[in-house]
Amino acid sequence: KKTGTEHWWLERHLKDPFVKATKRQHYRCRSAFKLLEIDDKLHILRPGLSVLDCGAAPGAWSQVAVERVNALGTDPALPTGFVLGVDLLRISPLEGAVFLSEADVADPSTLRTIQSLLPAEKVDVILSDMAPNATGIKELDHQKLINLCLGLLNLSQSILKPKGTMLCKFWDGHESHLLQNRLKERFQDVRTIKPQASRKDSAESYYLARLYKGK
Repeated sequence: KKTGTEHWWLERHLKDPFVKATKRQHYRCRSAFKLLEIDDKLHILRPGLSVLDCGAAPGAWSQVAVERVNALGTDPALPTGFVLGVDLLRISPLEGAVFLSEADVADPSTLRTIQSLLPAEKVDVILSDMAPNATGIKELDHQKLINLCLGLLNLSQSILKPKGTMLCKFWDGHESHLLQNRLKERFQDVRTIKPQASRKDSAESYYLARLYKGK
């Protein structure tokens, strides 16, 4: 027998317009609409770009990236991009993307594998919808996610092209400004975004960092 909370969650889930659209448009989960909305407004994905999707499972962001960077060469008049997804979980294959399943992006051996798979060893865009396993302790979960993002920022020194872009999810908390300041040190333009597809009651937002100052 479902509890009141489970009933509320299920009811909200079934009424969610993004859940309905996910099924209709064959995306793997509703988070696809967060990236679609951000990209429609800010054009971070373009044909010919190479993309690293961190925390890629189940693969919805990679689906969007494959479409937007023309990774399948669907439009022969446009340059063909490249999409590489990484996750600790298993990711089902997706045409137009390369997946590194059951791989920790923070592991040095994963970095070497990523570099060997990239067409030019570096990417134009790093996407991160990563989240740690939630403990339910808000401040601890916030801290864990900020640490994941900071680790990714360190990784960007090895694999992000100059003038590249990084989009990363974070949960609001007292260390958000620490991440924001670190991003501002490395990128010329940093802004905070909360897409409509992010539920209003969620602490989730995204930092979009553009024009990487790296070598």
